[in-house]
Amino acid sequence: MKQSEQTQGTKAALSGVKVLDLTQFESGTSCTEFLAWLGADVVKIEEPRRGESGRFASTEIQDVDSYYFILLNANKRSVACDLKSEEGKQLLLRLITKADVMIENMAPGAIERLGFGYDVVKQINPRIVYAQIKGFAADGPFANFLSFDTIAQSVGGAVSITGTQGGPPLKPGPNVGDTGSGLHCAIGILAALFQRQATGRGQKVEVAMQDAVINFNRIAFAGHLLWGRPAARNGNRSVLATSAPSDLYRCKPGGCNDYVFIYTSRGGNGHWQRLLQVIGREDLLDDPKFATPEARIEHVQEVDALLSSWCAEHTKLEAMEVLQRGGVPAGAVFDTGELLQDPHLRKREMFVTVEHPVRGPVTIPGFPIKMSESRVPMRCAPTLGQHTEEALADWLGTGN
Repeated sequence: MKQSEQTQGTKAALSGVKVLDLTQFESGTSCTEFLAWLGADVVKIEEPRRGESGRFASTEIQDVDSYYFILLNANKRSVACDLKSEEGKQLLLRLITKADVMIENMAPGAIERLGFGYDVVKQINPRIVYAQIKGFAADGPFANFLSFDTIAQSVGGAVSITGTQGGPPLKPGPNVGDTGSGLHCAIGILAALFQRQATGRGQKVEVAMQDAVINFNRIAFAGHLLWGRPAARNGNRSVLATSAPSDLYRCKPGGCNDYVFIYTSRGGNGHWQRLLQVIGREDLLDDPKFATPEARIEHVQEVDALLSSWCAEHTKLEAMEVLQRGGVPAGAVFDTGELLQDPHLRKREMFVTVEHPVRGPVTIPGFPIKMSESRVPMRCAPTLGQHTEEALADWLGTGN
């Protein structure tokens, strides 16, 4: 079954869209994986001997695809092609003539040195959507600098606002620099494909990882405008520092992730009043120390003490369920193991088990977007060169 085929006899959203994937590691591969999950035929071009660097960079078994690679390359096809050879370059040229999208996230200048910059590719195929993800803007002072997720999060402002007051900055856990820039790029590609329907022409889509992280931090910039100074590190509290409670509270039995996050909106007193009713402290409903969001910020230590004592008597799931049923925003701190085993998340295919030819069954995160008329079955990441003959036959009518 081809990558764009799906169940129930309907076409996937991007059925028929051919994507030439020259990406590596995470930012670019996240972008192309999303396109593949939407039904595009994503053909991943890989160096014939070892393949994309992500295959082996973090594997614990020599010559076996890493879990890192498997989770970032589902639903793609792999074609072995040596772009440093003249034969490989000629093959890529032929594939470009058939492609709707070409995307790369190599080091700055690498694709141009190979002879496949946008000015060249658009002459070969004027309809192609040519996408690039780099660490920094191509016209900026850091254009030639290298970047990974940690770098992007640093230069985009995310690290500066993460951590506790008075403590050092910390890198946020999620890879918003890598996967976040990939999602930004996917949005740009989809818009370019839509515009092409009207113009008949492709275009260049550029995403700088620094820019993507800045975009994720819009509320931090709202805080800067509000307070007239750089957004501060507020630990678990809102980056605007205008909501209380807005913190993690330890629950029983006291394990490393036995916490619940409780939040009440700064937009009024409704959440706070419901919270007092849920925890049986209606006596504080008229207390002037907690009467407004501003007053609760001033007395945040008392707010925290109140909730800490209540949460200590409940598990994190109990606390979340009781508070949410009472109309109070709350979220248990679920770890990766709890999420992987969650039956509902399994049922809605946020976690799907695929079969790897060497590792056997591997459970990976699924596609988070649900569409009524497009559903693409999850397929395992390809082994190196697995689809070379098949994909070339489909795209070029040949196995050579």
